[in-house]
Amino acid sequence: MPSASSPSASFDLIGVGSPIMDLFARVPDAFLRNVAGDKGGMVLVDHDEMQRIIGLLDGEPAYSTGGSAANATYNAARLGLRSTFLGKLGHDALAKIYRDSFVAAGVDGSRFKQHASRANARCLALVTPDAQRTLRTDLGAAMTLTPAEVSAADFQGCRHAHIEGYLVFNRDLAEAVLTAARAAGCTTSLDLSSFEVVNASRDWLFRQFKQGIDIVFANEDEIRALFPDDKTASYEALARRLAGHGVLAAVKVGKDGAWLAHGQELHRIAPVPVANVVDTNGAGDSWAAGFLYGHLSNWPLPASGALASLIGSETVMHMGPIIPDTHWKVLHPKAMALGPKN
Repeated sequence: MPSASSPSASFDLIGVGSPIMDLFARVPDAFLRNVAGDKGGMVLVDHDEMQRIIGLLDGEPAYSTGGSAANATYNAARLGLRSTFLGKLGHDALAKIYRDSFVAAGVDGSRFKQHASRANARCLALVTPDAQRTLRTDLGAAMTLTPAEVSAADFQGCRHAHIEGYLVFNRDLAEAVLTAARAAGCTTSLDLSSFEVVNASRDWLFRQFKQGIDIVFANEDEIRALFPDDKTASYEALARRLAGHGVLAAVKVGKDGAWLAHGQELHRIAPVPVANVVDTNGAGDSWAAGFLYGHLSNWPLPASGALASLIGSETVMHMGPIIPDTHWKVLHPKAMALGPKN
C-alpha cells in the first residue's frame, strides 16, 4: 500500500471549520413544547437559551466532538493520516475536552485558536422516540474566527486542506481560508455541507471551482441545488457535470452509494448495507474521511470510494458522529484491506 505521508510535509491533512461539541439527549415528544421551532429542524440559539433547554432535561446530556470538517479530520487521523485542525475553541471545560479528544485520536492540536472568554460551540440534539433529531446550535466561540486571523502560516507544511461548506455563510472567512491554503501550496476539498449553503452561494462556488478546488463532496440535495436547471438528471449525470468544472466530484446518494467523477473517469461506488440505522449524524463526514485517506494515500478512485462507504456505513450504526473505540479496532483492519496490495 502506498504511504499516506509525504516526507516534505508535516501533515497530510488540515481540516478547517467549527469545532462544535455535540450534545445528545433522548426526550419524549412532549418535551419539544418547551423549545421554539419545528420538530426535526435546526435553529441557532444564544448561550442563555441553550442553558435554559439543557436545564429542562432530566439529566446531563451525553456528548462527543462534532463539526463537519472536524469529524472528517478526526476519522482521517484514526485511519492514519497525519492531521491537524484550524478552528476556534472556547475558553471553558468543553473546549479542553474537545482539544484533548482530538489529540488522543492523533490529531495535532497546535493550530486550534481560542477565544479569551466565550464558551465553546455546542449543538444539542433532542432525540425523540421516532429517532428524529431536533437540533439547537450555539456557535459560541467558533463564530468569532475572523479573516484577519487566518494566514498562509496556518497551512504551512500541510498537503491538503479540507473545508466545511458552513464556512461559506461567512463569505469573507471562506475566501480568506481558500486564499491562505492555496498560498501555502495545499490542494483543497470542499464539503458543500447543506443545500442552504449552495442556494446562498451558487455563483461564488462556481467562481471558486474555476480558481481551483480539487475535490467537492455533495449529497443528493446539495448536488441538485448546485444544478437547479435540470430537476430530472440522474446523479451519474450530475457527477459528470460537476466534474466538468475541473474538480473531482464525489456525489453521495445515501443508501444507494455514491458516484465519483474526475475528467473522463466515472465510478459507481456501491453502498455497504446496514440492517439497523441508529443515527445518520456525521455519516457524510466519515465518508469524506475515508475517501480522503484513500486519495491522499494514492489509492485508485474505486478503492478510495469503497473505503469511504465502509466508514460511512459504520457511523450510522452508532449514536453520534464518532465510531466507538471498541468498534474501530475491528473496523480499521477491514478498512486497510480495501487498499492496493503490496
